[in-house]
Amino acid sequence: MKKHIFGKQLSRDTNERKALFKGLINALVMQESIQTTEAKAKAIRGQVEKLITKAKRKGDSAKSLLQPWLPKDALEKVMKDLAVRFASRPGGYTRIITLGERFGDNATMAVIEFVEKSSVAKAMDDKKAPVTKEEKKETVAATAKKTTAKKAVKPTKKPTKDTKRKEAKEKKESK
Repeated sequence: MKKHIFGKQLSRDTNERKALFKGLINALVMQESIQTTEAKAKAIRGQVEKLITKAKRKGDSAKSLLQPWLPKDALEKVMKDLAVRFASRPGGYTRIITLGERFGDNATMAVIEFVEKSSVAKAMDDKKAPVTKEEKKETVAATAKKTTAKKAVKPTKKPTKDTKRKEAKEKKESK
């Protein structure tokens, strides 16, 4: 009889659940925004926030604490980028935005992301701002070239019996 089980089980045993959470946390740290089910997002939210808080408070000595949860590249990003970005924030580093239900199994989908965007993400948002007429012309010309190239390399379909019969009739009629 199971009693006092802490956290979400998500229909997985302990090792599967830990592996799932590690993968989701790594993806969130590297991409800064992931789409998953609402239950999984809520399950990893606390762990992500604890990892960032440890990186903020402990500094360089936090690497040994974070190493079991994150690979090297994600660990470096947490230490150098996320800890610095959230230095003045007391908590609440992530947000969960509910999207709706998934078509296949009707699971509630959500996006989990960091509250403050990185400088790279801000620059990308600024770049999406008003576009000049010259940039529009360049993009239109580039898309036109791509579409003409696609039309030229159109793959041929394998002839069926009906098409072979029609071709044979056309040859006889033309003679």
